[in-house]
Amino acid sequence: MSQSNMFILMVIIPLILSQSTRGKDCVCELQSSDPAFPENKLLNVEFTVSQCNGNITSEKMTEIDSLVLGLQQRIWQLLDNVSMLEKEDNGNLYAAVSLRIIELELVEIQDLLNKLNRTTNKYQLLSEQTSAELQDMEETMEELEKFDHTQVMLKQRENQRIKRDLARCKDVLNSRCGLGRMVNVSGPRTYSLTVYGTSYTFGAWGRDANPAPGEENKYWLVVLSSSNVHGNFIRQYGTLSTLILGIGPTDTYISSSNPTTNTIQGPNMVMYGNALYYNCYNTYSVCQFNMATRAVSTVALPNDAGYNNKFPFAHLGTTYSYTDMDFATDESGVYVIYASTSNFGNVIISKVETSNPPVLSQTWSTSLHKKTVTNTFMVCGVLYATRYVDKEIEEIFYTYDTKTNEERYDLRIHIKKMQTNIKYMNYNPRDHLLYVYSDAYIVTYETMFQEVQ
Repeated sequence: MSQSNMFILMVIIPLILSQSTRGKDCVCELQSSDPAFPENKLLNVEFTVSQCNGNITSEKMTEIDSLVLGLQQRIWQLLDNVSMLEKEDNGNLYAAVSLRIIELELVEIQDLLNKLNRTTNKYQLLSEQTSAELQDMEETMEELEKFDHTQVMLKQRENQRIKRDLARCKDVLNSRCGLGRMVNVSGPRTYSLTVYGTSYTFGAWGRDANPAPGEENKYWLVVLSSSNVHGNFIRQYGTLSTLILGIGPTDTYISSSNPTTNTIQGPNMVMYGNALYYNCYNTYSVCQFNMATRAVSTVALPNDAGYNNKFPFAHLGTTYSYTDMDFATDESGVYVIYASTSNFGNVIISKVETSNPPVLSQTWSTSLHKKTVTNTFMVCGVLYATRYVDKEIEEIFYTYDTKTNEERYDLRIHIKKMQTNIKYMNYNPRDHLLYVYSDAYIVTYETMFQEVQ
């Protein structure tokens, strides 16, 4: 039975029943008070869906990713070859051969760029066409649904929503907080400039740690466009590839000017439950910006909490301006990490309940002085802190377990840096990656754990 016939069977048509007798037979005449079901419209929708399935395949969806990764690998290889050439350039034949190899690699890289541009333009056009077709199909299905007098479709959607809620509850119950202790960080897995180039060296990026249904694949990016200190909008992309290429962004503004009340101050922020959490402009308060309603709610830290560069992240070579508050996500929610005068400038961890307005709940005080730290992040209720070693290495050296209150200063987990300073770092419990913003570059690293015996 075709889908169109099944749909028609689900539609219960109000009937007017009349009865008459003809000889020995009883004859019933049925008259419908509704117009005839427009089967041709449903058939057109099915045809359009079939076309979309043929035009948008999993291979096509990953083609740009493959091209970008291939391009990155070729560029890294080119950099290695150029570095080798610089060391051996003494005018001999070997150097001349190396130069010719580099020239050939540049030609191949240009070919890849041309292919990437062609593919990007083709998919952008396909995206626009598909968007228009989806809009038409949605309007048609809304029209057809008026024939569903017993609300079969409405009940199906409600069942689907309940199934999604149950699946999310199951994910929470089975959250992988049995990861054990972190033993290594590998990568980088992603390393790229954004569409802004090297213009903005302070910023943040990542994925929503608790996305709404349908928003799972989105990536967000915030650059501090005012003096490397303040930001007033969040840019979102549909995929990692579109973020790297700068295609099809959606900008959501907190305010029209920058800086002003409730705009972002400092590079530390996280996205959780379709809301951005960050340090409110010129205050010791946590701001919660709802991406859907564009409303801002706040909760104040203790009045002796540091802000405006009182207790920023730092190392001997520099201070990371306006990093008094750090924000982190893990398997259980959102945290704010800060310091206060009453705790002698040492790190404090507070859980942020993601209600509206947000509320600070449990708080833990540590012995770790905040100005000796360059970044922090949370995994399964454990705070990890990093410090600057040199231009190439950042080290995870400290943990604080909020379940046992145990502190350790003996970790020696090295992170290979691609740029000198890491201005932002956060762990995402969905993919177990560290998202890093480092001197205008966006970077990801893989985390590795070992079960505790």
